[in-house]
Amino acid sequence: MAEGSAVGTLDTEKISQAALEHQWIHSASYIELSERKGLKVFARGEGARLYDIYGTEYLDGISGLWVVNAGHGRDEIGQAMAEQAKKLAYVSAANYTTVPTVQLAETISDLLPGDMDRLFFVSGGSEAVETAIKIAKQVQSMRGFPKRYKIIARRGSYHGMTYGAMSLTSMRNETYFGPFMPGVYHIPSPNNYRPQFPGLSGEADDIACANALEAEIEFQGPDTVAAFIGEPISTANGVQIPSPAYWKRIREICDKHGVLLICDEVINGWGRSGTYFATEHFDIVPDMITMAKGLSSGYAPIAAVAVHPNVFAGFREQDVALGHLLTFGGHAVACAAALKNIEIFKREGLVEQSRQKGEYLLAQLNELRSHPTVGDVRGLGLMTGVEIVKNKDTKEKFGREHQFTKRLSELVNERGLLTRIWDILHVAPPFVITTDEIDRIVQIADESLTIAEGEFASDIA
Repeated sequence: MAEGSAVGTLDTEKISQAALEHQWIHSASYIELSERKGLKVFARGEGARLYDIYGTEYLDGISGLWVVNAGHGRDEIGQAMAEQAKKLAYVSAANYTTVPTVQLAETISDLLPGDMDRLFFVSGGSEAVETAIKIAKQVQSMRGFPKRYKIIARRGSYHGMTYGAMSLTSMRNETYFGPFMPGVYHIPSPNNYRPQFPGLSGEADDIACANALEAEIEFQGPDTVAAFIGEPISTANGVQIPSPAYWKRIREICDKHGVLLICDEVINGWGRSGTYFATEHFDIVPDMITMAKGLSSGYAPIAAVAVHPNVFAGFREQDVALGHLLTFGGHAVACAAALKNIEIFKREGLVEQSRQKGEYLLAQLNELRSHPTVGDVRGLGLMTGVEIVKNKDTKEKFGREHQFTKRLSELVNERGLLTRIWDILHVAPPFVITTDEIDRIVQIADESLTIAEGEFASDIA
């Protein structure tokens, strides 16, 4: 972690205090941020590095939150946004559109799997999931199945924090926010490290997880199920990569029962797995894809739902509008940012960089398996995870509230690495990261694990 001069002439202490007094930080307690001095205020970024208001340098080991795929400090994206804002920033998404919005829809259509070719633009990943839910329910009703309102998701899933999306998310907070949206059910999710079915492992366990979808559809009644949703590669469940047979079986089951297949690529998409969309690894074409995050690399809030022609056909043929509207959907300035972001992707081969650097990163992370607390290492592209356990034989977890987990987070942070550590130490840096920076990330993880393991030796089996 390098120290530098504070940025410009900012009154750093005043800024820090104002942040604590006036801003509500999304996922941290006030005590954690104030008394433990956990709140960082960042002033600038460059490539895979961030600098706080004191000039302290950090490696961004998780791309913000699986977002900044093209890297920090891209002047040309900012310029594209400014130029568009000078021309036209906003028109109503209810009845109109703008030039960059149309251009972005066409550009994305050329990159989508199969013959998917239509985009509904929104502001963020949770909105994209909400939109996909509403599309699924309206499509089923328009097809003559008004009782098809149920959505099946997976245990361990994460699909967002707006109300409908949170209802699909299996780690939802029942204490504060229940009851959730009715008609949501969860089935087992592939987990090669912890197989879900006794006596099975690998592809056989994956297929059993897929067959659980059919069992749940039949139990609920096929005429009541609108859609199934899942991340192609589940980051929330620990960067779990199922076999291609899993997703082929899921596609087969959905087709058999008339259930729409929604692939949530909010994290997976835009090169994170080493292909534009993670569904490409599994050779399937879903009915809908949700996308966000890397679509603009975080330079502007933008997301979308891509749909298959069969999904849109009913709206065209019946001359019916979708019962849905979001004020900032397809915002012209955000679309200009996304267009420039995709241009950079193509020009610099960032998706291929993600694949190649991901292979290098995974190889380096595998060296951490010698640690007594590293149970598994897995990943695809620049989407990797190190599973932290108390006991390698039983695979018992520490849990995110255990002092070992908290201490490990402090140690990597002190050494200049920003990431998320719960049961998984996530490593998902921007695609522009260098091999030297990757080596430094792994070195920090190695050093931090060694120190934490020494301090908590009595807790480790």
